[in-house]
Amino acid sequence: MLKIWGRKNSINVQKVLWCCGEIGLKYERVDAGMQFGVVNTPEYRKLNPNGLVPTIEDDGFVLWESHAIVRYLARRHSRGKLWPENDKACADADRWMDWYNTTVWPNMRTVFWNLVRVPPEKRDVAAVEEARKKLAESFAIADAQLAGNAYLAGKEFTMGDIPMGVAAYRWFNLPIERPAHRNVERWYQRICERPAYKEHCMLPLT
Repeated sequence: MLKIWGRKNSINVQKVLWCCGEIGLKYERVDAGMQFGVVNTPEYRKLNPNGLVPTIEDDGFVLWESHAIVRYLARRHSRGKLWPENDKACADADRWMDWYNTTVWPNMRTVFWNLVRVPPEKRDVAAVEEARKKLAESFAIADAQLAGNAYLAGKEFTMGDIPMGVAAYRWFNLPIERPAHRNVERWYQRICERPAYKEHCMLPLT
């Protein structure tokens, strides 16, 4: 059985759990990271030398990096669905996953960490505002893409929606100013209707 190391409130772990939920894939999960420890033990560092979560073990195969894991699971268990059969559609979904990593996540991390995990008196308010503005610009790009598409890579939900889906939950639930992005809002509502998203991603922000 697939084994996943990682705590449920981790944005990166949520991507993997959501992916598994969409596929209907059974797994064993081990709490790891932050208050649970584990990640700095010699045993875990042999699996993932970065000491981060998530890490998976699948029939002896060990893999870390959340997007690599989502791609692996989608390709192995969900060809034609999460992993589009068409090469161009697959590349499109892949593009949005990479774009999240390079463009969205650095700013989302700044906003989330300061507003959720840093005490109010220690928050970098200026950094939060700068990152919020950049996030608004990023969501405007997603909004333009969604003007003619139900999902980021086209008409169907794919792996390309997973990273932005976990980011969108934070975007819409953090106490920040948000410009109106109507297409993103409609896409987000569709995402919120997915049972696996409700179970694994719509959790208190901690």
